[in-house]
Amino acid sequence: MKLENLTPAKGSTKTSKRLGRGQGSGKGGTSTRGTKGAQARAGYEHKIGFEGGQMPIQRRLPKFGFKNPTRVEYKAVNLAAIQAIAEASKATALNVDDLKAAGLAAKTDLIKILGNGELNVAVTVTADAFSKSAIAKIEAAGGKAVVTE
Repeated sequence: MKLENLTPAKGSTKTSKRLGRGQGSGKGGTSTRGTKGAQARAGYEHKIGFEGGQMPIQRRLPKFGFKNPTRVEYKAVNLAAIQAIAEASKATALNVDDLKAAGLAAKTDLIKILGNGELNVAVTVTADAFSKSAIAKIEAAGGKAVVTE
């Protein structure tokens, strides 16, 4: 095998249409664009969603749904993650900044502590929100759950 012997696989290449090269080619004259109108001319671009004059799908289908503008979204952090951080850092108090530094949430996220997992270290946890089960487990381990203002 040599470079000069290489050819594309059979059926993988097509010859391009040669448009506007005379009537004998079968694609002369209007160059397969039909007669007259915007689509026959150079520079034609239709709007996004244009369906040739047919009522477009975004107007055929009804509006639905609701986006609550006052919704507050929290990043969920489980007690298992807090247990791991507390053991690694040997800290007695963890706040929102510690959790963000550990990579559990982004800088702008609000954090809610959920009760999945076990906690057997007495730790004071400060966060934006807590679930009831998380508060119960934190207090059972001898810690405190503090909600930030």
